[in-house]
Amino acid sequence: MKRYPRDPKKDRLVNDRLISVSYGQIGMIEACAGFFTYFVVMAEQGFLMDRLVGLRVEWDSPGINNLQDSYGQEWTFAQRKKLEYTCYSAFFVSIVVVQWFDLIIRKTRRLSIIQHGMK
Repeated sequence: MKRYPRDPKKDRLVNDRLISVSYGQIGMIEACAGFFTYFVVMAEQGFLMDRLVGLRVEWDSPGINNLQDSYGQEWTFAQRKKLEYTCYSAFFVSIVVVQWFDLIIRKTRRLSIIQHGMK
């Protein structure tokens, strides 16, 4: 209640600082979290990052049913597509989780989460 209300003629809701923070900083953090999760899921299933480079043509070919991962395990087209959809889901979930934490960070900017509460 100590802050004065904004002046609608001078103070904008969307300004340069807000755009730079939201797209420049938070957007980059979300993108890094998404790609990190994508590569972790792929690595857990046997496709290390160096194996993924240049793999798209073979990956999307339905005629190749013996594509080897980094450990020599063979993958069928259906298995690869299932893994791809799993990676898409993991990417999306990681972005949503980062947005939840960003909301908590923005909501508790002046007061701690204990003082502010989660109402």
